[in-house]
Amino acid sequence: MYIVGVDIGKNNHEATIIDDTGSIIGKSIKFTNSHNGGNKLIEHIKKYTRNSKVIFGLEATGHYWLSLYSFLMTKGYEINVINPIQSDSFRNLYIRKTKNDTKDSFIIAEVIRFGKFTNTKLCDDKILALRQLCRYKLSLTTEISELKCRITTVLDQIFPEYNKLFSDIWGVSSKAVLEKCQTPEGILKLSINDLTELLKTKSKGRLGFNKAEEIQNAAKNTFGIKIAKEAFKFQIKQLISQILFLEKQMKSLDSEIEFYYNQFNSHLTTIPGIGFVTAAIILSEIGDIKRFKNSSSLVAYAGIDPTVKQSGQFVSNNNKMSKRGSPYLRRALFLAASTCVLHDSPLNKYYNKKRNEGKHHLVAVGATANKLTRIVFAVMRDKRDYTPIN
Repeated sequence: MYIVGVDIGKNNHEATIIDDTGSIIGKSIKFTNSHNGGNKLIEHIKKYTRNSKVIFGLEATGHYWLSLYSFLMTKGYEINVINPIQSDSFRNLYIRKTKNDTKDSFIIAEVIRFGKFTNTKLCDDKILALRQLCRYKLSLTTEISELKCRITTVLDQIFPEYNKLFSDIWGVSSKAVLEKCQTPEGILKLSINDLTELLKTKSKGRLGFNKAEEIQNAAKNTFGIKIAKEAFKFQIKQLISQILFLEKQMKSLDSEIEFYYNQFNSHLTTIPGIGFVTAAIILSEIGDIKRFKNSSSLVAYAGIDPTVKQSGQFVSNNNKMSKRGSPYLRRALFLAASTCVLHDSPLNKYYNKKRNEGKHHLVAVGATANKLTRIVFAVMRDKRDYTPIN
């Protein structure tokens, strides 16, 4: 039997062949991430292994391994995909801690030879599609947040009083005002009646003349800078347009996510604080729950398990969260836990219990996220609605 370790790169990969004793066979080979490169790899392997069994080991480096994985699957090879953390730990066994492509591909092969690894498997089409859409949504959410921060920075310079005029400056009414008139001067050019009508329409009658008058008075007496106003106006107009466009995209994206999510018999939305989007993210990141032998394994995969520091009789009581698992799953669980603590539920009681013990808010939320993950595991394992235990 031969093992081929492959160090994954964006455009080029490097492979090293070893036998079942750990001896390197031939020289390592560098090949491109293409059909020609894949065929070059196969020819190189057959040259040394002939008709013997060949097992591949790849690192799950970003998304760059997927194309090679798919190529080797079509060729009928057995492939093991490992987490880079596992090969990093193995590298520490060597006295000379060199790091290069040849050395890395050898270490990956050695990890497979010793069999001390957890295999990462490519999920089915529906889960992969859902995961792709959910991660895209998270990236859009981050992009919108960054745009909002940039607008806030500009408003702080030209109209510092604006953020006190609305309870939420990113609400429908406030965005409508910014879209129509981006500066204090633009607001003053708008008649009080037109501004009143705009606010009434966007707020569905909640805001009216009094708010319009308050906004114009603030614009009239603003302490904002008076120079380069046209440049600031242009910038806000562009940024607002980008936000509105992305928010429109987000609505159609949510519909697409819901379409894929509804194809699974998932019960995650029965857990307090978890809506369909959060449920979709959690489901897509976990995939097949059978991959995890217990709830602690899932907690570790999410990276919300505490690190343990112990030496001799010393045991640290100031342990931090490992944060070594899926950042997407961890983010979704934290958001869900933050929502759970606002509702009357067992998780809210658990959060309050931690707070009464003197825990910081974020520590208590982290503990709640840990407990929530165990509930998620049970709901997905049993394939039934969440039922709180009295």
